[in-house]
Amino acid sequence: MTGLLARLRAIGEEPWPAVSAGALAGTAAFAAFVLGFAHTGERWVWILDSANLAFHEAGHPIAGLLSGRLAVYGGTLAQLAFPAAVTASFWVRRHPASFAVAAIWLGENLLNVATYMADARALQLPLVGGLDPQDAHDWREILSRWGLLRWDTTLAFVVRIAGWATILGALGWLAARWRAGREGD
Repeated sequence: MTGLLARLRAIGEEPWPAVSAGALAGTAAFAAFVLGFAHTGERWVWILDSANLAFHEAGHPIAGLLSGRLAVYGGTLAQLAFPAAVTASFWVRRHPASFAVAAIWLGENLLNVATYMADARALQLPLVGGLDPQDAHDWREILSRWGLLRWDTTLAFVVRIAGWATILGALGWLAARWRAGREGD
């Protein structure tokens, strides 16, 4: 454990390379694209959410290997774990623009989860395979288990704020890295 902590401390002390104006602009454009699609129409970011759905669906049987009762949690956990792992990987490798893009992907996943969570009582979203939302809605099951179903939209609002904060935080951090690189010249 101390070896891991020492390695993490060493990574934290490694310098970041400079961020180009093009990388900052491209990342900002990606964030605008993501936020635009995440808040209009069906709230489906086609370039990301197809992959997110695959990770989500894969998470159910993976968690189900541990326990049938955990399977319902596996979808959301896997959907968040994949972009979190990619984000961490770019942090360790000190790739600032890639780190920010991956963090934006993670934030978009939080927006996606919030949309699904807010649907727990309304049951308006279509489910994979045409499943009946009354019987197969993850967040309806999760929130019902915890006695929180009436709080679905409130909890979804909090998760949505976390998604926005993650996306805007990634952009702000990348802008600060770009500014630090310019001041170093």
